[in-house]
Amino acid sequence: MPRDSPNSEPTPAPTPHPAAPHAAAAHKARRGTARLWHAAGYSLQGLRSAWGEKAFRLEALMACAMLPASYWVGRGWVEVAVLAGSVVAVLVVELLNSAVEATVDRIGPEWHALSKKAKDLGSAAVLLSVLFCGAVWCAALAQRWLAAGGKALI
Repeated sequence: MPRDSPNSEPTPAPTPHPAAPHAAAAHKARRGTARLWHAAGYSLQGLRSAWGEKAFRLEALMACAMLPASYWVGRGWVEVAVLAGSVVAVLVVELLNSAVEATVDRIGPEWHALSKKAKDLGSAAVLLSVLFCGAVWCAALAQRWLAAGGKALI
């Protein structure tokens, strides 16, 4: 009996191979500049989303002042890189904290000890990055002030 005859049993649909890309992960098949272009778009969407967070907005606005100031405060490229890097680190850690919070919130609004722990750990990471940034900047400003003989820095 031929396969297409009306009396034959319908052929089952082929099951996808477990390693075959899922429709939602089709973007992983992109290569080269197309992959970079799409990844940049997703990153910009992430930054737009982060801008909706008050803490990120405040830290980003502070970074807008501190990044250019790192060229004035730093005495060489290494100092400038450390000053600027400490500022960028705060932004990176805040983005990761926001990602943790969004993930926990997606799971559900009910209180759970592990959800609280995840959010508290993310918050602690932000605090440590802010304290580190502040310490680096205070040390650099103190060194510059002492080098100026304790006179005004401007």
